[in-house]
Amino acid sequence: MSSRIGIVLAALLVLVSATVLWAGGSEPLAKLHEGKATCADCHGSSKKISVDDSEKGVNKNCVGCHGTLAEMGKKSQEEVNPHKSHLGDINCTACHHGHTASWAYCLSCHPFDMKIAGGGATPTMAAPVAKAKKRAEKVDVVVIGAGAAGFTAAITAHDAGAKVVIIEKQPITGGNSMLAAGGMNAAETTFQKEKGIADSVDLMYKDTMTGGGNLNDPALAMVLAKNSAGSVAWLTGLGADLSDVGRMGGASVNRTHRPKGGAAVGAHITEVLRKNAAQRNIDIRVNSKVVKILEDKKGRVTGVRVAGKHSGEYTINAKAVIIAAGGFSANPERVAYYRPEYKGMTTSNQPGATGDGIDLGTAVGGDVKDMKEIQIHPTVAAGSRTLITEAVRGNGAILVNHDGKRFVNELTTRDKASAAILAQKGQTAYLVFDDGVRKSLKQIDGYFHLNLVQQGATLKDLAAAIKVPAETLEATVASYNKGVDDKNDAEFKRPDLPRPLRTAKYYAIEVKPGVHYTMGGLKITTGSEVVAKDGRTIAGLFAAGEGTGGVHGKNRLGGNSISQTITFGRIAGENAARLVKNTRP
Repeated sequence: MSSRIGIVLAALLVLVSATVLWAGGSEPLAKLHEGKATCADCHGSSKKISVDDSEKGVNKNCVGCHGTLAEMGKKSQEEVNPHKSHLGDINCTACHHGHTASWAYCLSCHPFDMKIAGGGATPTMAAPVAKAKKRAEKVDVVVIGAGAAGFTAAITAHDAGAKVVIIEKQPITGGNSMLAAGGMNAAETTFQKEKGIADSVDLMYKDTMTGGGNLNDPALAMVLAKNSAGSVAWLTGLGADLSDVGRMGGASVNRTHRPKGGAAVGAHITEVLRKNAAQRNIDIRVNSKVVKILEDKKGRVTGVRVAGKHSGEYTINAKAVIIAAGGFSANPERVAYYRPEYKGMTTSNQPGATGDGIDLGTAVGGDVKDMKEIQIHPTVAAGSRTLITEAVRGNGAILVNHDGKRFVNELTTRDKASAAILAQKGQTAYLVFDDGVRKSLKQIDGYFHLNLVQQGATLKDLAAAIKVPAETLEATVASYNKGVDDKNDAEFKRPDLPRPLRTAKYYAIEVKPGVHYTMGGLKITTGSEVVAKDGRTIAGLFAAGEGTGGVHGKNRLGGNSISQTITFGRIAGENAARLVKNTRP
């Protein structure tokens, strides 16, 4: 009997301890763990505590006690599961801090009412961390930024024989690529051919140039189109699923590749790239910011200066540096500098997209291009930073205003769709779709999970929920459905009409434009070499991804971003590795 009581009391103690740990409060985790864990349990038994910038040792011990992220996710009782998200397998310390206030990284973008242990903590005195001696390391290639472009460049350079390190300032990897939803544009792929989709490199090039107002660098746009199928094949070879093919705005045919069922492409590709980098033992350092690119007296890049969260500043000598640190949509001051009319507008970007890589490049003489070309995305969920993927419209959703009327071709380019929404009453609109559209695209379920969707059993019920005239909404949908049946959108000339909206239930998401993408950045060659202001290339310096200018012109087509990051990431990695080989003694 006494043993049973002991077991029950032990179970209650565990439950109470867990409740204390997860209820938030003013005590930091180190204090909350007193009596349950010692300093050595987190930091090891060394007399001098040493914490690496990526906090791998601490994270390993967190997992040892509490389980993996996936295991923690299975235990979660919250409506929004903080341990199971599109961020993938990230470090515990991205959110949980031992001696300062913990903070859920999800809150960088989402307004969740999310409790976290130690969330209201005041800093406590930690044991002194052993200061690293002034040091210099040596690699072949340094990659700045751990998004899709950075991972791709690093994997490519590694596979070509180079010793590579990736430096990432944020506590997690993935960048904006991790948030990409719609898909990856590519022409003449095996998946298109299997589905009988007739496409060509020339047509993708033409669509890209037209969408960009012909401001694009034609040579870069052709590189994008010509190498797109090869980039899809490369990702597929790494284990990615890009077998589903749909269409996004500005495309003449279906060429947007994504995982089966229409799942979000970014989180999937990021996990594939992370896995492949790990399999290759590529050195990836988070919480580490490159503060300077180093040059010799002849202007050749020789490495970088890094500021680590715990280690302080140190030097990495290298024969090539690849800037893949993204754009600046999350830098409101810079956005407003180039486009004053966008001041105060929300952004769909993660907090690290501040333009640091562009600054690093210009500091060593790099030229820039198209900096004023900033894209606002038409469908960011109103009152949030959550992007509603263009694929929802591509799969059949329509846009209606507060009068219940359509007002634009939903598959026009993003700049035109955004302008049309901003011209409506309240500068917002509703994305309206039915259960057929919902079932056609897996990622729509996530919007329900985030409580962004209004619904009704009938169109009349939906109209009441979103406060638009029911008769008008019913007439609008009936007119659209007739266009689908006739294969002709007489009113707005929408080119692709994949399905009518006749399957109950009916749904709506209120949307408004938000700053989404910066088309401008460092000027590069077709070989991803950074071009200086005097027109020469800067020896040893390459760039890829959103932080470069010229590929997209005035407006980026949906689906072209992931295509750009993979294609130019591969080119940068190949050419950096080639430079290393050619300069070896």
